[in-house]
Amino acid sequence: MRQPSVIARRVAAASVTLVVAAGAAACGPKDNDAKGAGGDSKPQKGGTLTVLNANPQEDFDPARLYTSGGGNVPSLVFRTLTTRNRESGAAGAEVVPDLATDTGRPSENATVWTYTLKKGLKYEDGTPITSADIKYGIERSFAAELSGGAPYLRDWLIGGADYQGPYKDKKGLDSIETPDDLTIVFHLNKPEGEFPYLATQTQFAPVPKAKDNGTKYEEHPISSGPYKVVKNENDGERITLERNTYWSAATDAERKAYPDKIDVRSGLDSSVINQRLSASQGADAASVTTDTNLGPAELAKVTGDKALAARVGTGHFGYTNYIAFNPKVKPFDDPKVRQAIAYAVDRSSVINAAGGSSLAEAATTYLPNQKSFGYTPYDHFPAGASGNPAKAKELLKEAGHPNGITVTLTHSNDKNFETSPEIATALQDALKKAGITVKLQGLEDNDYRDKIHGVKTEPGFFLAHWGADWPSGGPFLAPIFDGRQIVKDGANFNTGFLDDKSVNGEIDAINKLTNLDEAAKRWGALDKKIGEQALTVPLFHPVYKRLYGSAVKNIVISDWTGVLDISQVAVK
Repeated sequence: MRQPSVIARRVAAASVTLVVAAGAAACGPKDNDAKGAGGDSKPQKGGTLTVLNANPQEDFDPARLYTSGGGNVPSLVFRTLTTRNRESGAAGAEVVPDLATDTGRPSENATVWTYTLKKGLKYEDGTPITSADIKYGIERSFAAELSGGAPYLRDWLIGGADYQGPYKDKKGLDSIETPDDLTIVFHLNKPEGEFPYLATQTQFAPVPKAKDNGTKYEEHPISSGPYKVVKNENDGERITLERNTYWSAATDAERKAYPDKIDVRSGLDSSVINQRLSASQGADAASVTTDTNLGPAELAKVTGDKALAARVGTGHFGYTNYIAFNPKVKPFDDPKVRQAIAYAVDRSSVINAAGGSSLAEAATTYLPNQKSFGYTPYDHFPAGASGNPAKAKELLKEAGHPNGITVTLTHSNDKNFETSPEIATALQDALKKAGITVKLQGLEDNDYRDKIHGVKTEPGFFLAHWGADWPSGGPFLAPIFDGRQIVKDGANFNTGFLDDKSVNGEIDAINKLTNLDEAAKRWGALDKKIGEQALTVPLFHPVYKRLYGSAVKNIVISDWTGVLDISQVAVK
């Protein structure tokens, strides 16, 4: 089951927090590896790419990482059976082979998946990568001391629910077979047509058993990618990567690996990061960020400068910010009250509170507005851009509240422009026009997460958000609306406590499909069906705006991550 901090990890991994400029000035380091990087010249190998981040790259162990598509910095070191297609836009939402020769060969009912490794794969020390190494890498992710990664394998693999990892159970998982050094076979306890997406997670990175030193492995994990870790200081605050000379581009069609060296520096103030990228002095000219967006104030300054505006990467990640209802709490047990709130919402004011139309796009569907998710347009409670208070009042009257209602909206005090006071206040003002008096309950972020994900503590009316583990409707709809995923003693994400047999059955039916385009259509139709119940009110999807240094070339931003892919950039 998912742990309480999963959303926090998703936010960090996907880098969805929008930051506001604080105005502090900073100078870049004196060393300069970005010489002679002309504007549109052809990317070349060489130089040092600097990554300026707010959050340290903690838990740099493939077992403990929770990333989408293998992550950004981790994907430079850890190759997996499959990976995300490293192309801009919608094409980047496709899954493609990485260590494997294809995206997997399923059995007729998608309960058995077989992969064949490419020939000639090697670790940073020149030893060959085998299927047994991938099996071992997966098995160690089950160890309690290495927890934190994606939970799906525990749920999907036969025997996974009770397995304790190789340190306690040396026999290993019988549901992962390695008949030879190049073949690996997975036996699942239910059909999973999206297994190729899961195989992009870092838990599928090979780990040589002889080099595994448990919790210390993150200090120097053995690289299967184009770069190896030569230094990891202060638990990921500064990581230095250099070329893995045994990596071969002939076996890796996705990573360009242009820079000779990558210097990851974290623990920086967000405003300082953006100022350094803006100034692009010295080594900062060859710098990017993988976790810091432009905030509203910063974006306004950048937009007025053509040179700076040309260095802003824009992306969309599968993510939805929404209102959630607990139908067990009055008056939200009445669908008409939930519908009234849906009609009363002024999305234009919510968008402004989120930083404006450049940083947020209005949402009326729960699924993000991208093809890979199966996006199917619908608006069951059309309120226009600024709300429909008259319709809301009409519904409240039908529900027995002719004089309106008073409700409490729970939100986070974290300044994230998503579930924070700015959004809550915008909703409070809009709902007042419909006769709905909203009292605000702001909580510190940890308290907020604990409260909204506890079955016994979940409020009736609160702000929430959800991001996809991969670009499909499956990891979006199932955790939130599958009744079998309601968790009574732990972190529960099915906030509407929906347990509809027809919904659960359709989720199972879609999971059997290995044609991902067909599955996407079915996810979209299911989203539309669930939306009729008004268990959520979609508000907006974030837009990511990130600066990069003046010497950085070959910008690729896919719909899988929504952010610049550092495996593609060059600095010379």
